[in-house]
Amino acid sequence: MGVDRSKIEEKFKWQIEKMYASKDAIEKDIKKVKDLIEKAKEYKGKLSEKWENLYEALKVSEDASRILQNLYVYTHMKQHEDTRINENQSIATKTDMLSTELSMATSYIVPELIAIDDAKLKEYLTHDELAFYEKHISEILREKPHTLTEREEEILAAVSDLSGIPENVYDMLSFADLEFPEIEDEEGNKVKLTHSNYSVFLKSKNQKVRKDAFDAMYSVYGQYKNTFASTLYGGIKSEIFYAKTRNYESALQASLFQDDISVDVYNNLISAVDENLDALNKYIELKKKLLGLNEIHMYDLYVPLTDKFDMKITYEEAKEIILEALKPLGEEYLGLIKRAFDERWIDVYENEGKQGGAYSWGSYDSEPYILMNYKDDLNSLFTLIHELGHSMHSYYSKHNQEYLYSSYKIFVAEVASTLNELLLINYLLEKSNSKEERIYLLNYYIEQFRTTVYRQTMFGEFEKLTHERVEAGEPLTAQEFNEIYYKLNEKYYKKSCIIDQQIELEWARIPHFYSNFYVYKYATGFSAASALSQQILEEGQNAVDRYISFLKSGGSEYPLAQLKKAGVDMQKKESVDDALKIFGELVDQLEQEYNK
Repeated sequence: MGVDRSKIEEKFKWQIEKMYASKDAIEKDIKKVKDLIEKAKEYKGKLSEKWENLYEALKVSEDASRILQNLYVYTHMKQHEDTRINENQSIATKTDMLSTELSMATSYIVPELIAIDDAKLKEYLTHDELAFYEKHISEILREKPHTLTEREEEILAAVSDLSGIPENVYDMLSFADLEFPEIEDEEGNKVKLTHSNYSVFLKSKNQKVRKDAFDAMYSVYGQYKNTFASTLYGGIKSEIFYAKTRNYESALQASLFQDDISVDVYNNLISAVDENLDALNKYIELKKKLLGLNEIHMYDLYVPLTDKFDMKITYEEAKEIILEALKPLGEEYLGLIKRAFDERWIDVYENEGKQGGAYSWGSYDSEPYILMNYKDDLNSLFTLIHELGHSMHSYYSKHNQEYLYSSYKIFVAEVASTLNELLLINYLLEKSNSKEERIYLLNYYIEQFRTTVYRQTMFGEFEKLTHERVEAGEPLTAQEFNEIYYKLNEKYYKKSCIIDQQIELEWARIPHFYSNFYVYKYATGFSAASALSQQILEEGQNAVDRYISFLKSGGSEYPLAQLKKAGVDMQKKESVDDALKIFGELVDQLEQEYNK
């Protein structure tokens, strides 16, 4: 799809050649990393001999990691420009292998550091050079109960690729091998169903098109349900193996440990959403009424409420809207957004062979680049401002923290991106000048809320239930996965919706289930961003200052402490309750607009 990349104007392409201007520069950095890997090996078995050895091992590991990060990011972004180019695939694979090599070469550091006598380590840390690593060392020591012997750590590092096999099999089966049938579109044309156009068909104003796409999609997944069940069961077993091997109580605890998140936060999210399902079902009932349907099915959930209004937004218009929408965040923040536009941080348009979707990515020593496949619509506008949120978070973090403490945790990764989106929807609603536009925007906002908080929490509950079953020694087949998933859909939607039997297979379509206990972070991030955006709009500068300090803090603190300083306490269930109150208010606003 798309045009040849050479035909796209340079101003619409990211300027990643600033990272590496030539192949020679890449090879020089590869050699630097390999030399550092060899140097790192020299300190193996010697960390307890003297403080200098511990310092050198940590410093060499840090230096190698920083250069490798730059290599890895550049080579993979280069590959994403056109995935068909073998040379780009080859160099990206080379950095993959180098990353594994570095992990194996430095795998001794953690177990050796943990084995150092407490009194000796305390004395080591009196030296200024090592003092910089004190927080890093304390984080490692926190993992002491979950760290194995040096040989065991080596083995786990060497076989880490194996844990990715279930996801790789899923990707190949779902995205490469599955063949979907043709269905008729709204004009009666025969169109082959794909993953890409499935979401388009579910938004069709023609219910028959929606139903046909839904039936066709799950008829195919149903044929391979046992294979999908085997891959997902294998992925869950893998996570549980690592959790048990590292002495965690559960796979859930193991997943949350890195962010220092208690299991209570996860359970509170599920409880808060469970207690606020009435607002969700009120919205679905309202949707049924406004769409003129006698009953609403699972394939009707995504259809927009109005086809009388459509927002066509060019990239140039999107830039202007974004700069207006983000004004509450202040001139400094806006200045960075302008730099992103003017200094070519963004790869804007689709081209043949380009990686699909969108992301923000960069190394500590590069700009926080953005990959887009921009189309002139509202969704692309939201995607762009979302990715800019990630990039601003990365920029502030990198420019205020040393490399070692610059990477923020995944738990807070969606806060900045979602907050940008919430400021955008607030701006667009304020500027809207027609009933149709307001309905369109409110529906868009409510759908974002529904799919990010309610839907992702349902996914999180599915993960919790399936992992608990396997941890209890129960094997899971397609039948069990189907039953668990269907019952969850009943719990969430039975008051307002026909729970079509085919929805029991939706778990087989969700790639995030191979990134265990990840999706709940979308819901908590959205909830935190809701609170912070409200504070920024209501309090002004004080709230902005707290928020920018949060962005600057990077990985220097754990997420819950960072968010608390910013102004929201995610350990309290009330934080999610407050976000869900906003959802209920939006549904009321939508009802009022229609009744005007």
